[in-house]
Amino acid sequence: MADKKATREAYGNALLELGELCPDLVVMDADLSGSTKTGVFAKAYPERFFNMGIAEQNLYGAAAGIALSGKRVCASTFAMFASGRAFEIIRNSIGYTGANVKVCATHAGITVGEDGASHQTFEDIALMRTIPGMTVVSPCDAVSAEKLIKQAVMMDGPAYVRLGRAAVPVFYSEEDEIVLGKGNLLRNGRDVTVVANGIMVSEAMEAASRLAEQGVDVRVIDIHTIKPLDEEILIKAAEETGRIVTAEEHSVIGGLGSAVAELLSSRCPCRIEMVGQLDTFGESGKPAELMEKYGMTASAIVSAVKKVY
Repeated sequence: MADKKATREAYGNALLELGELCPDLVVMDADLSGSTKTGVFAKAYPERFFNMGIAEQNLYGAAAGIALSGKRVCASTFAMFASGRAFEIIRNSIGYTGANVKVCATHAGITVGEDGASHQTFEDIALMRTIPGMTVVSPCDAVSAEKLIKQAVMMDGPAYVRLGRAAVPVFYSEEDEIVLGKGNLLRNGRDVTVVANGIMVSEAMEAASRLAEQGVDVRVIDIHTIKPLDEEILIKAAEETGRIVTAEEHSVIGGLGSAVAELLSSRCPCRIEMVGQLDTFGESGKPAELMEKYGMTASAIVSAVKKVY
């Protein structure tokens, strides 16, 4: 886990491979191809790349039209502008029609860092998971991002893939099985289960190691797919440990924590604590400093585990 790589970099690599595998793949961007890494595809396949300018609604409306004409489309911009500015278009033109568009949004969450509150979205998963038929994915590292993006592109129908700006620890190996819609059990434990995704997976593993030294046996699950949710792995964890902590780089309102609570409240009620953005905006700063200030660290997970244990 020593190497670090941004999930947006993995997106660029995945697009390059998919461009050769899928001659019907079209990639689109809102004048941010250098940042979203769609520029890699643009250089290799210029005839299948479209820069729509700083016009996000137009980007996703055009993406829907191209997809409904028989193509598969990856359309990218920053997560704040994809999920926020273009929500109505994504809902009505992509979700309602079932268009084969993958909204691959980068620069999500607090780790956008210096870009500040206007660009730090903590609402995108909450918004996207309300759209019927929308698959919602938040990979934890470059390996899982590349694998899940490829699966999302190969499936039929709309998907939202959440990607980050900052380099994060590479947690998985190329040999690991990572399947859309299926959670990954990363560490078994009998006392408490920590359910995490995105950058919080590595924080959860660090927290579990610290807690083991204190005699607390923690199970860690990576729920990279928030919708459809892997109900089986979560219900089993609730039944066997009886205590759940969720951890996400997103608001605790409407994201992973809410999805887990919605499921378990009816299927296996248990004590739940949520680690994430606590109904506040962010601010400009270094990613690590912001994670510390807003409580998205291994230490915050340790504290949450102690509340339920």
